[in-house]
Amino acid sequence: MTLDLARDLPAVFADRAAAWRLIAEIAAFWGTPLRPGAGTEVGTGAGTGAEAGIGIDAELDAELDAAEARLGLRLPAALREAHRLIGNRPDLTGNHDTLLPPAELYVDRGCLVHRVENQSCAYWGIPLAALGQDDPPTVGWPDVAPSVPLEITPWTARFSTECLSVVLTEPLLDEDAYVDAGEVDPADLADLADWTELPRLHEPGVDTRFFARPEGLLVVRDGSWLAMRAVSEEALDALCDELPVSWLDH
Repeated sequence: MTLDLARDLPAVFADRAAAWRLIAEIAAFWGTPLRPGAGTEVGTGAGTGAEAGIGIDAELDAELDAAEARLGLRLPAALREAHRLIGNRPDLTGNHDTLLPPAELYVDRGCLVHRVENQSCAYWGIPLAALGQDDPPTVGWPDVAPSVPLEITPWTARFSTECLSVVLTEPLLDEDAYVDAGEVDPADLADLADWTELPRLHEPGVDTRFFARPEGLLVVRDGSWLAMRAVSEEALDALCDELPVSWLDH
């Protein structure tokens, strides 16, 4: 199938159902479509929740209800929908960082923590004050010593947007796929002229940029670290040869 992220991505900023549909399209593009019982499934409806075709899994809903009871708070609609959609898809959400299952959600720093960096060096959460919103903003912060002032950074304006960012990034780190990563000199990013830069998903201050071509997708973080996935081994070899990156495997 084809994937036109530059065309379809802008809709996600106003409609979380558009984010769920695009996540389903990304999964299918990489040959791992969403299926009932494995995430679960999403349809093509224009609404949210059941109207968007997000399947209802009674066991998962019970886990989410139990998380609410344990934490003494209400989970936002978007978080519930995301778990129904991709909560059991670590290939899309957990190759590096971890989207926490309902039983592992917890409160820290005045936030509902929903995602953790693979070495617990960073955390992402929803401010408790925003939990009443259907699709609340997210924030992130590093793991720091108690003596170091903590800076909590606005991450995405909507939880669904963060989920899309995760699904754009984590499959690029799947060691069983056609992927590579490495350091890049920021001055060499002009060599991405043949790639289409996608609209920014994150809040100002978060330096994460996505670029797409028909045969591949890449992310650049902090201007110097790049990860890429291609549709085939031949495409990966060709793209790695084009870019002046200190690749880990090429």
